[in-house]
Amino acid sequence: MRHYDLLVVGSGPAGQRAAIQAAKHGKTVGLIERKPHIGGAGLQTGTIPSKSLREIAYSCTIGASHGMRNSYPDITRQHNFLSESIRKKDIIIDKQESVFLNQLMRNGVTLIPGEASFLDEHTLQVLSPNGQTVSLHADHLILATGSRPRRPEDVPFDKKRVLDSTSILHMERLPQTLTILGGGVIACEFATIYASLGVEVTVVDSHVKVLSFLCEDISENLSDCMRNMGIKMLMEQNIGKITRLDGKVAVELNEQTLESDCLLYALGRVPNTEGLKLETLGIDMQPRGWVRVNEHFQTNFSHIYAVGDLVGSPALAATGMEQGRIAAMHACDAKANITTNHLPMAVYTIPEVAWVGKTTAELDAAQVNYVVGHGLYRETARGQIIGDANGLLKLLVEKESKKILGVHIVGELASELVHIGQMVMNLDGTVDALAMHVFNYPTLAECYKIAALDCCNQLNDSLMLHTPSPSTQAREGDDDNNGQSIHD
Repeated sequence: MRHYDLLVVGSGPAGQRAAIQAAKHGKTVGLIERKPHIGGAGLQTGTIPSKSLREIAYSCTIGASHGMRNSYPDITRQHNFLSESIRKKDIIIDKQESVFLNQLMRNGVTLIPGEASFLDEHTLQVLSPNGQTVSLHADHLILATGSRPRRPEDVPFDKKRVLDSTSILHMERLPQTLTILGGGVIACEFATIYASLGVEVTVVDSHVKVLSFLCEDISENLSDCMRNMGIKMLMEQNIGKITRLDGKVAVELNEQTLESDCLLYALGRVPNTEGLKLETLGIDMQPRGWVRVNEHFQTNFSHIYAVGDLVGSPALAATGMEQGRIAAMHACDAKANITTNHLPMAVYTIPEVAWVGKTTAELDAAQVNYVVGHGLYRETARGQIIGDANGLLKLLVEKESKKILGVHIVGELASELVHIGQMVMNLDGTVDALAMHVFNYPTLAECYKIAALDCCNQLNDSLMLHTPSPSTQAREGDDDNNGQSIHD
């Protein structure tokens, strides 16, 4: 039986970060992966593939104003656009996998192929691809086995017409019509991707609006963009039986049966815990199968940790990597920097959505006294250049302290822009830091200054009211920012 200081199960973003972090602290680390390729859903079947496809789809809309159907769909369909897209996606995955392998080898992490299950609280049995078994012992273990699309038994998945978020990435021809069941992140991302490619998309969900956890105006803005792309949205629907029939897929709704060429079932994910024998060991689980952990990502066994999708929300690659780092540092008795509560979130729709901090609903519920500042993409030269007339950046600022409580963005490059606000929040900065900052011209980052000055005008900040902003002093008389002057 071979002994390791630390064994990590799962080579996705969370597992990789945990393994490398522990190895950097001089620990002997084994990384167990049951699939033929490393990277987990983040690299192989989820994050990177879908975002690669998103960028290819977005490139088809660059020549047209946002919200307008472009002229590419018929051409792309004739030339088997998706086949070429899949080829490019696979190239990206291969390159990224090589990067990950190099990082693991450079740090001395032992890669162990096979499927792991617990023999006891310190011992794993690994069934290798050739059918042999080996027992591995470790002082500490980190579980990072991720999640997979939810696939109810009564849904007739066939990887051709009835699809999940993994199999849709292998579709080689564009359908004429596509029904998407779900109004969450995955559903909205694929809806905008395929609508951009000219597919007639219908989104069906039981909720009142898509992405209901967002600020209401951000969700509405995205919904408007989706409708302008031609996406039909059937909300507050009870989803009934799904049937494959005569080359079509039919789904029963409240008062109608909806038919389409293909159907994407995007109603949730489930944790990859089967085979690990967590229940036999006595690992504490949450109601839907997610593993219960504390602030250090320890399970009820102090030497066994769980990170990434396995512990549930927010189930993002970025947060999973940080969770892996924290768990590994704690297992190594190393002093880790405490992760801030201000974690960035992003939805890679077309246009993107990103946010950090509190929503207006959360602040209202807590009875916080705050102001809202807006920076519109159309008020920046860069916004006009890229044709994003609907883009919006919103700041939520506490009145008394002027601390930034939330940043919410819908528009292109939102996933990049959000980090500026996140950094100010992490440094405990105020809205003045943004109002006095000089941003390159032309950039979308100028929206921060516009929104910050909007807040300062509401707060009656005497300094800001009498200090002209270099990026806005040429715009005297412009007062088209929700009734608030965008200049000093």
